[in-house]
Amino acid sequence: MSKKQPADLKHLRLDELEDQITELAGHLNAANYRWLTLIAEFDRRNGWCDGKLHSCAHWLNFKVGLNLGAAREKIRVARALTGLPKIAASMARGELSYSKVRALTRIACGTTEDSLLMIALHGTAHHVEKLVRHYRQVEHAEDLARETRQEERCRLSCWYDTDGSLIVHGRIPALKGAVFEKALEAAMEAVPATEPISPSAYPLHWDDTEAPKVALRPYGARRADALALIAESFLQHGPATQTTADRYQVVVHIDAATLSAHKDGRCEIEHGPSIAVETARQITCDSSLVPLVENDNGEPLNVGRKTRSIPPVLRRALNARDSGCRFPGCTFDRYIDAHHVEHWADGGETKLSNLVTLCRAHHRMVHKGEIVIKAREDGEWQFLSEDGRPYKEAYRENRPSYEWNAIHDVHEAQGVYIDARTAATRWAGERMDYDLAIFGLFSSVACARRVSAETSEQ
Repeated sequence: MSKKQPADLKHLRLDELEDQITELAGHLNAANYRWLTLIAEFDRRNGWCDGKLHSCAHWLNFKVGLNLGAAREKIRVARALTGLPKIAASMARGELSYSKVRALTRIACGTTEDSLLMIALHGTAHHVEKLVRHYRQVEHAEDLARETRQEERCRLSCWYDTDGSLIVHGRIPALKGAVFEKALEAAMEAVPATEPISPSAYPLHWDDTEAPKVALRPYGARRADALALIAESFLQHGPATQTTADRYQVVVHIDAATLSAHKDGRCEIEHGPSIAVETARQITCDSSLVPLVENDNGEPLNVGRKTRSIPPVLRRALNARDSGCRFPGCTFDRYIDAHHVEHWADGGETKLSNLVTLCRAHHRMVHKGEIVIKAREDGEWQFLSEDGRPYKEAYRENRPSYEWNAIHDVHEAQGVYIDARTAATRWAGERMDYDLAIFGLFSSVACARRVSAETSEQ
């Protein structure tokens, strides 16, 4: 292919146009493979984890302009290709398009890879998509027999461990499990993938624009937070048939002296373990409060009216003013807490000038004393470390752009030679026998399972 495009494409003959289209398609296929391998490696190294974005898909959305759905699919395909070397090599040579590879990675495994690759090379993208759809339908028919066993084994149990943490263990049917996973996946988007490291844990040069360092949170911990968010959302909104908003509550009992003066005293979840006083102070920054007077034996003498520590009208004004976590460099704007800079238990007023919104991680650090918030003369907030040094905002610089027309030289340097026939489908117009293809694929899978079973018995 010529490296310089003609000034006027109208001067090209139809066969020349066809050759350039198919040859460039091959180059794009190979470039797409290279791009996917870069994404897979970038994701494996958690390169997107800079404290501002929640996942690699969000990074692609921000940096490349993909919508989140397409970005997640790119990541799925990139990960799948690492376990399909023959399909990956074919795409690297420019022979397979992304459309074909995307479909193949939905069902391909080591047992079926050769057969699926042969079909993909000799068939169109429509053939591959239809074959994959039929294959998954047959798989679904096999799965129906397992649903009864899944329902019979359905269970869920919870108990508190000796350290006060709640242990959840269960088994649920696939359909309910899919709903559960979908809810977790949606909630995971609202859970930060990173958590700022305590300023006391690392030296920081405060005169430059370096952002506070962050640590990647374990995937299991993020899923646990996502589950807690689902529970919070249900308790707030309830099912469609629920009529009483306070039917479900999480109640924390804490002595007034313990809350205000940090004295030893009661601070525990109702019917659960004790919690730290600062955790209770963090919760009471923005929660419903019910004063309860008890006698020396712990028997209630008087129960006051329930009030909100921050009225809804004031909360709306606060959200409109802050629009997310106010800690420098934090872009988290969902599931944030309202924080009393001077806690109401210490005499602080519930007004805008004493309130600031923080994400859960930074809110927790403030109550642990790792971050100090002070009001500036201009009405803004200043965030300080434990020893009084201020945090500063960090800014990004745009990376230089790349020349698209270097693709031919890049592939040539990599030893990838593509011409007009490389990406062309090898289909000659014959009818596709889907029944035979499905039979062959499932026969290969069944044979592999038998061999595996016989090997394990030996």
